[in-house]
Amino acid sequence: MATVGTAGVRAPVWRGGFGRLWSAAVISRFGDALRTTALPLLAVRLTDDPVVIASVTACSYLPWLLFGLLGGALADRVDQRRAMWAVDTARALLVAAFALAVGLGHASVPLLLALAFLLTALQTLFDNASTALLPSLVDAEALGGANARLMTGQQLAGGLLAGPVVPLLLGIGAAVPFAADAGTYLLAAALVASLRVRPPEREPRPAGSTLRAEIGDGLRHLWRDRVLRPVCLATLLCNIGMGALIATLVLHVTRWLHAGDAGFAAAMTVYALGSLAGGLLAQRVAHRVGRARSLLLAGTVQTASLLLMGAVQHLAALFAGMLLLGSMGMVWNVNQTTLMQQRSPAAMVGRISSAFRTASTSGAPTGALLGGAAAQAFGLNAPALLAALLFAFAVAALIPAGRADVPVGVPRDGAATARVAP
Repeated sequence: MATVGTAGVRAPVWRGGFGRLWSAAVISRFGDALRTTALPLLAVRLTDDPVVIASVTACSYLPWLLFGLLGGALADRVDQRRAMWAVDTARALLVAAFALAVGLGHASVPLLLALAFLLTALQTLFDNASTALLPSLVDAEALGGANARLMTGQQLAGGLLAGPVVPLLLGIGAAVPFAADAGTYLLAAALVASLRVRPPEREPRPAGSTLRAEIGDGLRHLWRDRVLRPVCLATLLCNIGMGALIATLVLHVTRWLHAGDAGFAAAMTVYALGSLAGGLLAQRVAHRVGRARSLLLAGTVQTASLLLMGAVQHLAALFAGMLLLGSMGMVWNVNQTTLMQQRSPAAMVGRISSAFRTASTSGAPTGALLGGAAAQAFGLNAPALLAALLFAFAVAALIPAGRADVPVGVPRDGAATARVAP
């Protein structure tokens, strides 16, 4: 179901399945933010080796490279609702066991690495199943609005609300943030389990069909789609650029701008606020110019913001750039995800979304290495300029998709239809 909002933008109806899915996603993201903030702080207590500390973050990327495509194939085979609540229950048990170990004084670096790896391995199934499930809960016209509300709520919970809570919880005890995270997983699992949706109609798999063959089918569909192929390439380029920027941003702020830790915290807050604003704008922009063209617009503005950050050595330029980067990043994420859902056959959404996420994850660590090399060779502002160059390439890659696009609400010849709620 959907309602018509301002400017004719379709909004999802909150009652029923979408409201519960939104609540589960926001609660879970809040718990994730508690854990991901507390985990490196705990790692610092256990070791002062920077390589070991960085390995905790690396273990959060590695499962996507190893299992991302497999998670998408599994999401297309199983009941997505059951997969989601089962994964959240398993993650709750893992984090609860870890919290108990921390509380009893048995925390160790190998335990941290194992937790980070296992949670992300489970996430490869959960995230792809969630992306594939959403079109079953809302009308096709409201899919963009649903994605915008999901991402905005998650940004609010994880980007703004969770951060200030972590020091308070750590003051109570080192295990408390992890125990709270386990509780959010259980609550999210209960909400998802309460959903009543009709599984998508799937054609019977051919005899002898394998996961490898099904993954190949998803990759081929992605490659052949005249819109999704350039969008996927552009997303990869942007994530390489963002990896370069994020990995060195603390040096950009504290050393190049001499703004200190407070300046860095302020910059991240400005970025989060921009993301919230972008969540409100995403569907309106798409309604006016089309989803692929909204990516072109977002990428162009982000390129300019990165140039501003890299060329002007002033804190105001940084704040302006981060605000635009966050807002247009949300416009990009909402419309890229919606495009993928709308143009993917119902039985292949999981596999196609996993290809996007795997590309995204591979881009971030690659960009981080490039950013570090650029900062060392050319100066601490060089990663921002490198990111601007990569975003410009991404915009160029999107031009074919923009030519094929039309404003939202105008029929597209040959476009795949999205699933609607039963």
